[in-house]
Amino acid sequence: MATRQQTHESLLTKKMSDESYITLFMVGVLVAVFSAASLAVPNFYLPQNILNLITNNWYIVILGIGVTFIMITGNFDMSVGGTIALTGVLAVYFSQASNVSQNALANGLGLPYGVAVALALLGALAVGGINAFFIAQLKVPSIIVTLGTMMLARGVAQVITQGAQRNTSLPAVFGVVGSWTVPGTSIQLSVLIMVALIAIAYFVERKTVFARRVYLIGANPEAARLSGINVGRYLTILYLVNALLAGITGILLASEYKAGISSRAMGYEFDALVIVLLGGVSIMGGFGSVLGMFVGAIILSVVTSAATGLLLSPDWQFTLKSVVTFIAILGQRFALDKRKG
Repeated sequence: MATRQQTHESLLTKKMSDESYITLFMVGVLVAVFSAASLAVPNFYLPQNILNLITNNWYIVILGIGVTFIMITGNFDMSVGGTIALTGVLAVYFSQASNVSQNALANGLGLPYGVAVALALLGALAVGGINAFFIAQLKVPSIIVTLGTMMLARGVAQVITQGAQRNTSLPAVFGVVGSWTVPGTSIQLSVLIMVALIAIAYFVERKTVFARRVYLIGANPEAARLSGINVGRYLTILYLVNALLAGITGILLASEYKAGISSRAMGYEFDALVIVLLGGVSIMGGFGSVLGMFVGAIILSVVTSAATGLLLSPDWQFTLKSVVTFIAILGQRFALDKRKG
C-alpha cells in the first residue's frame, strides 16, 4: 500500500513542471512570510489589508509581465522606469492647453486626450524599438542598451518638464482613467487592467507556440536558430510589448496623479526585476512563469508593508527586502536541486 502511494506521488511530481513546482514553493514562502508579518504587525491579517497587498502594487505587476518574458529569453530590460516617466510626461504635455499662461510648464499642445495618449504610447514604443534594434539586430548586450535607453527616456522627460513637473491646464477627462473605481469598492480600473493582462499573459505562456519558442530561445538560442526560429523577430516583439506595457503604466499613473513628473518610477525597473526573480524566473533564461512573478510581487508587497508597519527606516526596509529576496532565491535553487536529485 505504501509503495503504491509512493508511486502515485512520484507520478504526480513528474507531471508537474518545474515552473509549477517553483510557483507552489513560492506560495509556501508567501504563506510563511505573511504569517510572520501577521505576528509582528498588529492587524496585518485583516481582509482590507490583504486586498491592499494585492492591489496597491498593480504597476509593478504590469511591468513584471513583460520583464518575465524578456528574462525567459535570457535578456534584461532596465528601461521601463524611464519609459513610464517619459510616457506620462508626454501625455500631459500633449494634453495641456496651449498658450494659456506665461509659465512654459503650463502650456502644452492642446491635443484631444485620446490623441495625446496614442502619441505618448508611440513614444514608449520608440524606446522599445531602440532597444530591439540594438539588441536583436546589432547584438549589443541588453543590460547595456536598456540602461542607456532608461537614461535617454528620463532625460527627455526632464527636458520637457524642465526638471520639475507639468500638472496644470489639463482637461477634466485626463484624470478619469486613473481615478475610476469599481462602484462600491476601492478597486481601481488600473487593478482590473492588471488582472486582464495577467490572464492574457498566462494564456500566451501556456497555450501558444509563441511562448514555447520564447522558452526555447532562452534555453538554447543557437538551437532555436537552427530550428528555424527568427530569434531577432521574437526579441523585437517582446521589447515592443514590454515598452507598451510600461507606456500603459505611465499613462495610468499620470492620470491618477494628474501630473507628468520626470522623476516618476525611479527604481521601478529594479522592483520589477526583484519580483521576477522571486517568482522563479532564471536569470540565465529558459525558465519561469507569469504566475510565479505575481506570487513574487505579493511577497515583495508583504515585506514592504510589514517593514512600514514596523516603522523601519527606508534603509532598513531596503535591507529587509534584499535579505528576503536572497533567501527566497537560494530556497528556490535548493528545492529544484532536491527535486532533481
